[in-house]
Formats: sequence, structure tokens, C-alpha cells
Amino acid sequence: MLKNRYTILYVILMTLVVVASNFLVQFPLNGQLFGINLGDILTWGAFTYPVAFLITDLTNRQFGPQTARKVVFAGFVVGVGLSFYTSVPRIAIASGSAYLAGQLLDISVFNRLRRQAWWRAPLTGSLIGSALDTIMFFSFAFAAFFVFFGPNDPFALEQAPILGILATQAPRWISWAIGDFSVKVTVGLVMLLPYGALMNVLKPMQPARAS
Repeated sequence: MLKNRYTILYVILMTLVVVASNFLVQFPLNGQLFGINLGDILTWGAFTYPVAFLITDLTNRQFGPQTARKVVFAGFVVGVGLSFYTSVPRIAIASGSAYLAGQLLDISVFNRLRRQAWWRAPLTGSLIGSALDTIMFFSFAFAAFFVFFGPNDPFALEQAPILGILATQAPRWISWAIGDFSVKVTVGLVMLLPYGALMNVLKPMQPARAS
């Protein structure tokens, strides 16, 4: 059945994105840009994770929120399970919690806005979902308060100028979160290009129901 084949494809893509992001978030960028130490504000995972919102939105557009939630839950189970082997448990727990909350919020927002301008639903859903995901992930993964999820990362807790340039200092993971969300916003805008190109190919196959 066509729907089943597409759903399996979406699940595979989602799993790859989640596992890759969980692994890459452990590695800060090297080098400097405009005098800013990139390792103080960004990890490589910031560039791969926003693709998950594209996958969710395409599934939602084509098959509706119910199927989109199935893809999200499948990606959660398989992706987070595999992440325990590719990253430390605390990262996997933080990623799984943030991923599930952010993606489900994206589905709900997308479904409410899907009949408006074509770009509004995917952009608004991904930005709001990304904001929640960023707050949850970096807090659970690095904040000292959540040490019960696993050992603290001393490097993440080091005091450093916010974004590497401001006089105010904060734990390094705060700058990572700000930089991460900034990249997610940028990539979210870029993801409108493939979404716009694919929306005429992946047409809705059933009427969407309220989320």
C-alpha cells in the first residue's frame, strides 16, 4: 500500500536524523567567525536536527496528524533506543524528551494553520516546536539541576561570556542553546525550499482532521 511505503520511508528518515543529531550534538564547532569562538555557541547537531521538522510536516501534509504522530513516535522509539549506543544516556534521555514534545507541538500548530498561506504552517510549527525542543534538550542534557539524568559535563558548566562576546557570563551550555536555536531558525527558513518543492508532489491523500 502506498501509504505504508511512504510511512516506512518517513520513519527511516526520521530515525537517521534523530540518531545523527544525538551523536553530533556532543561535538562543538571548531574555529572562529567574526571573532566569536564557534565552540562556545554551536554544536554540529544544530544543523541536522531541523530536518526532523521537515519530515514531520511533509507527513502531516500528506497523511494528516494521526500518521505524523505515528512517525514521530516510531522515530522516538527507534532513534532514542539507538542513541543510547551512539551517545551518553543523559543525551539520549534529553533528546528523546525534547524531540517528542517539540515534534508533537509542531504537529498541532501545523494542523491549525494548514489552510492558511502555504509557508505559514511549516514555518510557525517548526519555530515554536524548535523553541520548546531547545529549552528542554539543553536544560535536561547540561543544566546542573538535572544531574539525576546523568553526570554533569564540566565543559558545559564552565562559566563563559554569553555567545563568546558579551560581558555577562553564564554556563557554556546557555550559549550553545542560544546558538542552536539561532541555527534552527535559519535552517527552518531554508527548509521551506524543499517543502515548497515537494508539496506539489506529495499531495494530501486524505482530509486532515483536527489535532
